[in-house]
Amino acid sequence: MYRFKKDYCTALLQVLLLSGACRTKKTWPVSYSQEELRKRLTPKQYHVTQERGTESAFTGEFTYHKDEGTYHCVVCGAPLFSSHSKFDSGSGWPSFFDLLKEESITLSDDFSYGLHRVEATCSQCGAHLGHLFDDGPKPTGKRYCMNSSSLGFHPKDSSDDGASGSTDTDGKAEL
Repeated sequence: MYRFKKDYCTALLQVLLLSGACRTKKTWPVSYSQEELRKRLTPKQYHVTQERGTESAFTGEFTYHKDEGTYHCVVCGAPLFSSHSKFDSGSGWPSFFDLLKEESITLSDDFSYGLHRVEATCSQCGAHLGHLFDDGPKPTGKRYCMNSSSLGFHPKDSSDDGASGSTDTDGKAEL
């Protein structure tokens, strides 16, 4: 009996580690205190990026957004997507077929809600962004299905170094 419990616990721990469920914010190159994030982010941004939440379909500010520029992580400002890779997937969330840089996003298995999906997080701060699916357009065939609440946007004509800030509709500052 002891051997079974030990094997089961070892297997369960491996699944949790592979699924990303045991990650801590200390494992990312950039980290912020929860207090700072709660002050800087809107409640929805905090819920999505820090608690792996999601916004309702067709409600995000970037779902139908068509301006040229760069989409960044709302938490740390890391550049993630170009507007040139954005497309209307019909899913209700902003979708992109390619990243600015392959290392911009960290992918991990997500088994929440009884489903297997691939979670996309910011590789710099670990913020939950959304999920990756293999049903996107050519040339990549990928669909990075993101939450608007996890993204900031820098128009093409603005500084695009990730350090400039903007203010969202709730008055909270974005990096």
